[in-house]
Amino acid sequence: MRIFILLIGFPGVGKLTIARGLQSLSSAKVIDNHWFNNPVLRFLDDDGTGHLPEGIWDYTGRIRQTVLDAIAEYTAPSANFIFTHAGRDGDQRSLRTYQQFDDAAQRCGAVLVPVRLLCDEDELARRISMPARRNDLKATDAQASRERSRRDKVFDPKHPNTLVLDVTSTPPPESAAAIWQHALKSLANSIETAPSNV
Repeated sequence: MRIFILLIGFPGVGKLTIARGLQSLSSAKVIDNHWFNNPVLRFLDDDGTGHLPEGIWDYTGRIRQTVLDAIAEYTAPSANFIFTHAGRDGDQRSLRTYQQFDDAAQRCGAVLVPVRLLCDEDELARRISMPARRNDLKATDAQASRERSRRDKVFDPKHPNTLVLDVTSTPPPESAAAIWQHALKSLANSIETAPSNV
């Protein structure tokens, strides 16, 4: 069985850094949420301060769906993937995005392992303000990060394989190792409970 790991967390939490650490442990392919967003955002969000029209996310959603369709249609049955998602609880767009990943996992016969990455408000604001993030069109507004931390919660898919991990003071390699161990346990559980073909 295949594994699809979905790292869910607010901007700046370290999703891509942890995903790269997971890649070295699992040989899975990393697909960052900005790979879906940036082909569109590069035309509209040059400095990261402009207001983006709500309708723009329909276009990035189409890009995401196209990539997931290609994965379901053409990748090898043994290929594992690590995705990232900056979802908020109670947000319909976040839910639709999660459902795209869940559907792709089902189509591929993959075990979906969602991971909610949590981080202290002050540490998250420090991380998000790093200037290098703008190279990938990532948010860098520390005040907006603080407001998000106080107002919202990280999206909770309520999936039985969900892992909740506080990464405030945990180094990325340690977080990646914990996630991979959890993913392997989720895979083993899925194999045990899978219906027999005999």
